[in-house]
Amino acid sequence: MNEHASHQHSNYAQSGTVTDPVCGMKVNPQNAKGGHVVFQGHDYHFCSIKCKSKFEQEPQRYLSSEEKQKPAQSDVEYTCPMHPEIRQKGPGSCPICGMALEPAELSANQEDDNSEYLIMKKRFWISALLSLPLVFLAMGGKHFFSNAHGFFKYVELALATPVVLWCGWPFFEKFWQSLKNKSLNMFTLIGLGVAVAYLYSFVAVLFPNIFPDSFLDPMSGEVGLYFEAASVIVALVLLGQVLELKARGQTSAAIKSLLQLAPKEARKIFADGTEKDVPLELIQVGDKLRVRPGEKVPVDGVVLVGETSIDESMVTGESFPVAKTINTKVIGATINGTGSIVIGAEKVGKDTLLSQIVHMVAEAQRSRAPIQKLVDQVSAYFVPAVIFSAVITFAVWSFWGPEPKIAHAIINAVAVLIIACPCALGLATPMSIMVATGRGATMGVLFKNAEAIELMRKVDTLVIDKTGTLTLGKPKLVTVRSFSLTDTELLSLSASLERASEHPLAAAIVNGAKEKQISLLPVEDFKSVTGKGATAVISGKKIAIGNKALITGLGISLDNSETEANSLRSDGQTVMYVAIDGKIAGLLGVIDPIKETTIAAIQQLRKAGVKVVMITGDNEKTAKVVADKVGLNGYFADVLPQGKADIVKKLQAEGRFVGMAGDGINDAPALAQAQVGIAMGTGTDVAIQSAGITLIKGDLVGLVRARALSEGTIRNIRQNLFFAFFYNALGVPVAAGVLYPYFGVLLSPMIAAAAMSLSSVSVIANALRLKKTGL
Repeated sequence: MNEHASHQHSNYAQSGTVTDPVCGMKVNPQNAKGGHVVFQGHDYHFCSIKCKSKFEQEPQRYLSSEEKQKPAQSDVEYTCPMHPEIRQKGPGSCPICGMALEPAELSANQEDDNSEYLIMKKRFWISALLSLPLVFLAMGGKHFFSNAHGFFKYVELALATPVVLWCGWPFFEKFWQSLKNKSLNMFTLIGLGVAVAYLYSFVAVLFPNIFPDSFLDPMSGEVGLYFEAASVIVALVLLGQVLELKARGQTSAAIKSLLQLAPKEARKIFADGTEKDVPLELIQVGDKLRVRPGEKVPVDGVVLVGETSIDESMVTGESFPVAKTINTKVIGATINGTGSIVIGAEKVGKDTLLSQIVHMVAEAQRSRAPIQKLVDQVSAYFVPAVIFSAVITFAVWSFWGPEPKIAHAIINAVAVLIIACPCALGLATPMSIMVATGRGATMGVLFKNAEAIELMRKVDTLVIDKTGTLTLGKPKLVTVRSFSLTDTELLSLSASLERASEHPLAAAIVNGAKEKQISLLPVEDFKSVTGKGATAVISGKKIAIGNKALITGLGISLDNSETEANSLRSDGQTVMYVAIDGKIAGLLGVIDPIKETTIAAIQQLRKAGVKVVMITGDNEKTAKVVADKVGLNGYFADVLPQGKADIVKKLQAEGRFVGMAGDGINDAPALAQAQVGIAMGTGTDVAIQSAGITLIKGDLVGLVRARALSEGTIRNIRQNLFFAFFYNALGVPVAAGVLYPYFGVLLSPMIAAAAMSLSSVSVIANALRLKKTGL
């Protein structure tokens, strides 16, 4: 939380000192005796530990009224759901499509900005109330009043003017912006259509004599007025905007629900043993926190005292509580069971898993799927094509239409402009992506971007790393076979060497020695051989531990150890050779238990037509035992870390669409090489950053969910695009009047406006169905 560079305390003095907010003393930030605390983006320094402790317990008491205020809305970055490259401070309209912008990222303290929705709602109701009498008069209501026909055209003008010029003013602003930015959009068509209908009627009321006879209605002998069309179009488009803004608010519901998971306070244990609930913003790495039964875990950390079970379903999607004991990790925002525990804070603020999930979901929602490129290409030509169609419609009706020709030409051209608004087309993809990423987050599946969602369904070959992906990633030492020393001596030397290694198999050996209370020895000249093992000097002896490649590479004979090694491998054990002073001294056998959900998940993937292949550094025999046990299509054994990416390339060269699942640093190149990289959330940050999809719980059930969500999302997008294209393909010709010669049917601009608005709402409603996708 190094934000103090841009959010320094308001009492920063020119001398380089700051004010202690508790006692008012001036202190130097470089050597403040009481240290500092970051709270709500401000860095506060203290003259003593006592002042710091007081502030931590009641920060609001010592803040000025200015500092207590929330960040101004104008400081929040806004973006467009259809054009995520548009970014600006504060709310506004997209210069490309004219849509209302929305916050780029939500925060727990940020209030919903529904000002756009409220003003549109107000404009809609006013336009609706004024349009009703207009429609009544236009549909024959004026005939109920004798000798007053000439008066009613002024009444229509009076009613329509505030609807068009005030209620519809936002559309004209966006219409002008579209022309100024040379980016034609739906508001270009709406503004053009409404303006033509209103201005034509306005001139007809005030200057009727300038119109030739071809403009006169043969029934009334007057120029036709279309105030009701202009007003109702405005009212219906406003209704569409109101419904759209309300529905769009629901697409970010997943992020909002995630943000609400985090508790506002944490119970901190101070150095003197006292406990007090303090704001979450004051918690720092290393703080001790008590989590009582039924409370939410405040931050990511590790259990220091106590035992309990924790419901992690809100971040992993799994309903079963997880047992937690000393030294096990806990996740912020998860719910404690019946036990009371003390945890040490390890990740706070933006570093917690919950904050990272929210950030990843927000970024994914703003990204663009490859399928969107087609939509963008179509949209670039769509509006000019519609305007051209309206011009052709006007020309055809002007020359060959029935009397009054010009009136028919205008009204049909307006209908074409209104019904063809491309809003539904533009919303088709972004809305589905936004809902899908939110849905995935609640099920323990994080998509890095929209491209990952689209590509996941295409995966036909899944390459899986064994350790930590198929297995728990917590190997256990089960066999010690010594050929020249006692088992205790062999394990002591082996564990002493492996203590310096970070490999999971090394940890298993060290833990095995600890369980047997075997003392470890000093190590000299330690050297790690990537993908093979390690060597060192212990008590004057040269020790080597690793796989067969390490031992043979050192020129050491395996003697008769291979028979014993194969016997262990047939039991599914990973075998490591131990050599002392150039001779085989023994074998160590380690088993990494297979995750309970692995077999069922692989069966579902294979049923879906996905070929599942394992990559492992294990010996061929051990790999085969594991592959047969879990039901894989194949495997690659004795693979060095750098060889994983080569195998992915080889499969891709065969025409395979490859997904790679792994959890370690050495998996990162292969994850990046695959068309879809899938990281286990229990793995390293490097692996997660290299992947397009992260499975928070770290098992393959999440992968099945990711594939199902990918298929459901693309199916949903295609449905949306069908609605948008089909609607326009059908609506534009009807609005142009192709049915008139055969059935005498014309499409009123008012009906066109209603259809246009409802098309956008239908696309959003269809996208929201993804929230209920069964996974």
